[in-house]
Amino acid sequence: MLDVEKLACTRGDRPLFRDLSFSLKPGELLHLQGANGSGKTTLLRTLCGLSRPAAGTIRWKGRSVQDDRAEFLSQLCYIGHPNALHGDLTGCENLDFEACLNSARSAARTALAEAGLGTVASLPTKLLSQGQKRRTALARLRVTSQPLWILDEPLTALDRRSTEVLQELFGQHLGRGGLIILTSHQDVSLADWPVLTLSLEGW
Repeated sequence: MLDVEKLACTRGDRPLFRDLSFSLKPGELLHLQGANGSGKTTLLRTLCGLSRPAAGTIRWKGRSVQDDRAEFLSQLCYIGHPNALHGDLTGCENLDFEACLNSARSAARTALAEAGLGTVASLPTKLLSQGQKRRTALARLRVTSQPLWILDEPLTALDRRSTEVLQELFGQHLGRGGLIILTSHQDVSLADWPVLTLSLEGW
């Protein structure tokens, strides 16, 4: 469903990788690996249309994403390394916008409760710990209907239990035919689903 062919990306004048190709089908998770500076975040931003590739093609359902950009963007949920939370708004208020986009207006508080954040759902997010902020940002995944999740370091600042809960959520999404691309310096292990790995070292 997602095909990347001979992709090349640069940062300034420095090449990061070239001739990068891979395919991802429904029910598959791709774990991008590589040292800091190898281009993992740049690749994710390029897949989301936030950065332009130096060369190559990205196809969604057989069509170039440049030919039907709006349709492709409507199919993906991107959560970057920054949490992208408005600190003066509560967790519920931050999630309400995403929930409304996905016709799930009553889902924000439920999503936060399922993420173990029910007791702090009404606090401004600037008062939360780094782990709580990260879990609030990731709670978006519980109210989104997009099939393609692109996640930059989603496991950062999570304790072991929160990591287990998130990986259970990954499994549920894959079970519905979803696709996931993520970066992480931590191992990603799912009981019932294979994890594909791709290292950007040497491209």
